[in-house]
Amino acid sequence: MHILLCLLLAAGAAGCRGERAAGGKPLLKVNDRQIGKAEFDAAFARTLKPGQVLAPGERQDLERSFLTGLVDRELALAEAGRRQLSVSPQDLAAARDEHRRDYPTGGFEAMLRERGLTPETWEAELRENLLVEKLIDQIVGERGRVGDMELDAYYAAHRADFDRPAQVRARQIVVADRDTGERVLAELRRGASFAAVASRESLSPEAARGGDLGFFGREEMPPEFDTVFELPVGKVSGLVKSDYGYHLFLVEEKRPATRLSREEAAREIRRRLEAERRETAYREWLEAVRAKAAVEIDWRQLDAPQQESK
Repeated sequence: MHILLCLLLAAGAAGCRGERAAGGKPLLKVNDRQIGKAEFDAAFARTLKPGQVLAPGERQDLERSFLTGLVDRELALAEAGRRQLSVSPQDLAAARDEHRRDYPTGGFEAMLRERGLTPETWEAELRENLLVEKLIDQIVGERGRVGDMELDAYYAAHRADFDRPAQVRARQIVVADRDTGERVLAELRRGASFAAVASRESLSPEAARGGDLGFFGREEMPPEFDTVFELPVGKVSGLVKSDYGYHLFLVEEKRPATRLSREEAAREIRRRLEAERRETAYREWLEAVRAKAAVEIDWRQLDAPQQESK
């Protein structure tokens, strides 16, 4: 699992840092920080889907993985504090807006309710995530830079990775029932803007972008989406039923199959190699810090039988 994903999964414990388990020993101590079992359980529960039930063995594996990520996160945040790193109001606002952009109206608030978070708690988690990002940037430093010769070598060794299948750029509208779909389709056939109708009617997250799905190829989406590859550019599909409801598609652009040139692939190659280096450099730093840290885990508390998985 990538480092940032591990740290993000552990983010749910942000609100319980520094507290002691009521009337007992803390589950986790990382240097001068500690977390109790009840707080840990609440944070772990927020990583699960609503109503998700885990088998005992599966829960134990996930909890141990979560706990490991939590230790790493605490070490990273402590180091960010030592280095006096901070997140500006502008950076926080930009990150907040970027997260909210992927949700339709009311969707972001619904996500918070499902996770049992308040907007303030979520924003505190986001601030910590940005602090960890800043720390990783400092740790990696010049080691993360990729030169032209490395780009050339990677492209030569991985040419097949840059074969691109035929792709389409499409928009979609998703509605709950056929009657609504027929009404929306009739409106589109009368010349209404697909993007405007998608923003108003669609239930899917990309409604905020006018239903824009971006470019995708066959097998990158559910089978119901295959109909777009048969549509001419500019034509609206008929209603397509799926487990999510009823879909309408509009094809805006098509790309033929191709192989990216070295110049076209350069950005993706650089992104891959820099991500690998960030991962390696941060892992090496974490291993060195873990070796010096005072970490105490009460495994008996963690492994105690659960009365019920929620």
